[in-house]
Amino acid sequence: MRIGIPAEIFQEEKRVAATPKTVERLIKQGFEVFIEKSAGTKSGFRDEEYIDSGAHIVESSHEIFNQSDIILKVKEPTLEEVASIQPGTVLICYLRPAQNSELLERLKNQNISAFAVDIIPRITRAQKMDVLSSMANISGYRAVIESAFHFGRFLNGQITAAGKVEPAKVLVIGAGVAGLAAIGAANSLGAVVRAFDTRKEVAEQINSMGAQFLTIDLNEDGATATGYSKEMSEDFIKAEMQLFLDQAKEVDIVITTAQIPGKTAPLLWMDYHVAAMKPGSVIVDLAAETGGNCQLTRNREVFTTDNGVTILGKINQLPKQASQLYGNNLCHLLDDLGKAEKFQIDMSDPIVSQAMVTHQGKINYPPIPLPVAQVTGNKNKSTEQSKQEIQGNKEELKAVKKLKSTLVSLVVVAVLLSIIGQTAPKEFIQHFTVFVLAVFVGWQVINNVSHSLHTPLMAVTNAISGIIVIGGLLQTKNDIGNLLTILSFTAVLVATVNIVGGFVVSHRMLKMFKK
Repeated sequence: MRIGIPAEIFQEEKRVAATPKTVERLIKQGFEVFIEKSAGTKSGFRDEEYIDSGAHIVESSHEIFNQSDIILKVKEPTLEEVASIQPGTVLICYLRPAQNSELLERLKNQNISAFAVDIIPRITRAQKMDVLSSMANISGYRAVIESAFHFGRFLNGQITAAGKVEPAKVLVIGAGVAGLAAIGAANSLGAVVRAFDTRKEVAEQINSMGAQFLTIDLNEDGATATGYSKEMSEDFIKAEMQLFLDQAKEVDIVITTAQIPGKTAPLLWMDYHVAAMKPGSVIVDLAAETGGNCQLTRNREVFTTDNGVTILGKINQLPKQASQLYGNNLCHLLDDLGKAEKFQIDMSDPIVSQAMVTHQGKINYPPIPLPVAQVTGNKNKSTEQSKQEIQGNKEELKAVKKLKSTLVSLVVVAVLLSIIGQTAPKEFIQHFTVFVLAVFVGWQVINNVSHSLHTPLMAVTNAISGIIVIGGLLQTKNDIGNLLTILSFTAVLVATVNIVGGFVVSHRMLKMFKK
């Protein structure tokens, strides 16, 4: 099968659908790869690199569209490009189907099987094909880097001979992939990071990355089964706007990341929020292309407001890195579709059924939602209660069994000790008593310590092993055949092994905390 990669015709789009490395992978999958001349130039890839990877260079996009079985693109094709694609061809790219109904109609009429990578369902199996996450990771990181450039001073706090520099305060709105990437980058640069999201479930992720989770004191959660936030109530939005106004007076950099697939981005940062910000502050709106989260954002523009706030409606895509990740996502998708040898479009597959927007002369958008297990609130409560009751009964039975086992063991031990006490010599009883107590105490010490603390416990066990070594050496006689000498030597050997092992394990644990 022939795969064709045309050059992107939009001037702002610098990515390419395949890199020299992903071309090698496509060839290993059994495909023959054709790429338009200079298609990778804007991403930093030369035609010679593609040739060395095994691709064929063609002169025009018309040849790509006319002679390929599968076409890999980044942006959606224009109507003129669609007219050049042969019927039956598989097209894989961004399509924005909710905004491009005319394009879908043209693809249907042309009998093109169009796969929209921007609506791949966010299920576990599709994570490796999720281009939105791949690109959002880059945009979140890049948002921090570019905002730092426009901010004009350190992000981290410093105390120098010339004076003290306060750390920059960064607010990230939306804790999806882009938001978390921005939090990580800003925190690593030393900024004081705050983050807001309507989904309370992400609080732990935000805090674990060193940021402060901002929340509203209302019992309302924006989490949904799709992973995206739902529309909140008027009271929540009112409180949210007030929270943002309070933050606008304090923070230096605001990064907004909230987007909803197929819809206009929600307005979160209003003009009065911008007016409240300090001169020199920066806003990076990652949703600029879909309308923007900031009311004053201009798509594909960077400008400064009258009160000195710089608003970025575009950022550098890092096209070389982005193309590599995007190409990897497409390779994973083609793996899932059977590679060249067993390539097929199975509309019963949940990934294909959700993302294949046109197939066999039909439009499949919007797709039938994937089934999600849902139960009513009362049912949830009763189920949870029954689970808790079952768990409680199990724990009670375990406790009873453990008590019975302990009582039986104590009775058996008492009987054995009474027999030994009546028959053994007095000196033996003294030593045996010390031995039994040592075993009991040692067992209780180790058994009742959490497994996570067993490594710190090595220090104690090493000390005990040291005492055993000294005792064993004192009991060793010159007579090699003496039973006491053999036992003493064995004790010294085992205790030494334990000490050495304890030091080795402790050393490895300590190395984990070194950078």
